[in-house]
Amino acid sequence: MPGLPTLAPMRVLLVEDEAKTAAFVRRGLEENGFTVFVATRGDEGLSLARTEPFDAIILDISLPVLDGFSILAALRESGNKIPVLCLTARDAVAEKVKGLELGADDYLVKPFSFSELLARLRTILRRGVQARDHVIRVADLEIDLRRLRATRDGQRLELTAKEFNLLALFAQRQGEVLSRTMIAEEVWDVNFDSDTNVVEVAIRRLRKKMDDPFPQKLLHTFRGVGYVFESNRP
Repeated sequence: MPGLPTLAPMRVLLVEDEAKTAAFVRRGLEENGFTVFVATRGDEGLSLARTEPFDAIILDISLPVLDGFSILAALRESGNKIPVLCLTARDAVAEKVKGLELGADDYLVKPFSFSELLARLRTILRRGVQARDHVIRVADLEIDLRRLRATRDGQRLELTAKEFNLLALFAQRQGEVLSRTMIAEEVWDVNFDSDTNVVEVAIRRLRKKMDDPFPQKLLHTFRGVGYVFESNRP
């Protein structure tokens, strides 16, 4: 698979309490060269995610003991930026937005085809590998895409996974006006409904951490058009 490491099998943590679904997904992934670890309870999944090295997590939302949203929130709050693909029987837009805002990289609604799951998993893995190639510097901001760290004026920025991805997108496309729709497609890999403000919320949170404490502002709004990231605007 182009762009992904081939020296060792990728390790995937599958947190799923439905035995048939877990067996189906595990078998398919192993047939495609992945090493799969399965947890059937939320607390077990969180413990494994915190103590074992994985390349990605496939996370069911409805789990015993601890639900998937709680696991996702705990991981992101601790700075764990591992790619997460959420599986759920819930197809409401509000549920999808909640998962994405908590830091999920993608969202797949049950029932699903294995080919779609595999494609989505490979996408978030490839995106993560491609993002870890170099360091980007803009003014006093430094983004280390290999170590998934960002600093400004030497101070580390405590960003969630989604905020980091959003910042990386802006830095990689600096000087370009990016529309809300394009940002949603690039960072969340989905099209949001027109009345969903998840992009605005994410940008507001990013600005609070990355721009507000510093005199030079880097992220600017083009009202009615989108956003631009550059250091030479007044």
